[in-house]
Amino acid sequence: MRRQFPYILILILSLSIITLWWPVNDSECNFKAFLASKTTKFQVEATKVIVQPWRGRHHVYGIFMIPDEYKQSPFFVVTVQGAGSYCSKQFGHKKNFDDISAEPGTYLVRKFIRTRIALRLILQGLYFQINDKQNWTLTFPELKTDQDNS
Repeated sequence: MRRQFPYILILILSLSIITLWWPVNDSECNFKAFLASKTTKFQVEATKVIVQPWRGRHHVYGIFMIPDEYKQSPFFVVTVQGAGSYCSKQFGHKKNFDDISAEPGTYLVRKFIRTRIALRLILQGLYFQINDKQNWTLTFPELKTDQDNS
């Protein structure tokens, strides 16, 4: 057992390093091209932001109130100033999250950022930046209206 201990320790240390520094890009679209394009976009800021990464996974998120007509949007881009942007498909829209209720004609979406990213930003002194709801935005492609229907 004593001979295996250094190898187990090296394995655990290696996996930890890989997990923390491996770049993660799990976006489902090319958000850089979308954000840089000159197409019309709809953007909404967060209604509420929760930043409590010390409580574990899924405790760093923003809640957004979005008009019902954007339920059919194929994707949106989540941007958190300092943490970056990523693309996501819609799922999990509700009328209530935490103590926020959707206004008539709207629905709520809760979008997370990775806990390790939030911890890294907090250690860099950016807690107040990521805790500011004005720094969280969702960007949707503008919906096309059918004007050809007569």
